[in-house]
Amino acid sequence: MTLLGGILQRAFESGRVPANAARLVRKAKAPKRTEVRPLAPSQIEKMRAAVAPRDAALLSVLAYAGLRPGEALALRWGDVRDRTLLVQHAVSLGAEKGTKTGHNRTVRLLGPLAEDVVEWKVRSGDPVDSELLFPGRRNAPWTLPAYNSWRRRSFRRAAAAAGVAGARPYDLRHSFASLLLHEGRSVIYLARQLGHGAQLTLETYGHVIDELADRPQQDAEEVILAARSNGAAPELPIGPLSVS
Repeated sequence: MTLLGGILQRAFESGRVPANAARLVRKAKAPKRTEVRPLAPSQIEKMRAAVAPRDAALLSVLAYAGLRPGEALALRWGDVRDRTLLVQHAVSLGAEKGTKTGHNRTVRLLGPLAEDVVEWKVRSGDPVDSELLFPGRRNAPWTLPAYNSWRRRSFRRAAAAAGVAGARPYDLRHSFASLLLHEGRSVIYLARQLGHGAQLTLETYGHVIDELADRPQQDAEEVILAARSNGAAPELPIGPLSVS
């Protein structure tokens, strides 16, 4: 409607049509966003314990770095730095595509995730920088059928083990956002980490920011480590979030 209205308005202003017919059409209401609840680190750890080492490492990247599935599957070992992950490409995964902006970004590498990545590198035989962290068959990038198969089998099994059968891989981005918000991070910081605009970030997480205004801050790494040490990490007080 916006595109068509703009075309017709220019046609009207140049005298090519008698009126902008788009102005007479009522715009349909935008569909409501599907609400999801971010998983707590204790739930993430239960998921990781239920799958093979490769999938456990992949779940860590999704939940503790906030990458989209396509971004995580496009990571190469050279993108792993001392304190950050470099996100510069993405594997196309249908509706769950990679970077939306097309720009490179760096994402904070939390200590527990760094340990997971190092452990996975050792298990992978110390690969070179040009190799994928999570290669598909013959070391090629994952195909959409391969990703869908992983999501139906490994991910669903992990989600069921954690009691969150309805979760999706993409939803783990909200877990990372939740960790950063509990640290007191700003909207701009969160937007840069997630790789989308500040306005979308505020629309998605604004009510959560309000809820956390007077709550004590919690260090993300400490919360994850507590979940790993005894499975009794504090449940982060987060309400439902909108899908971004």
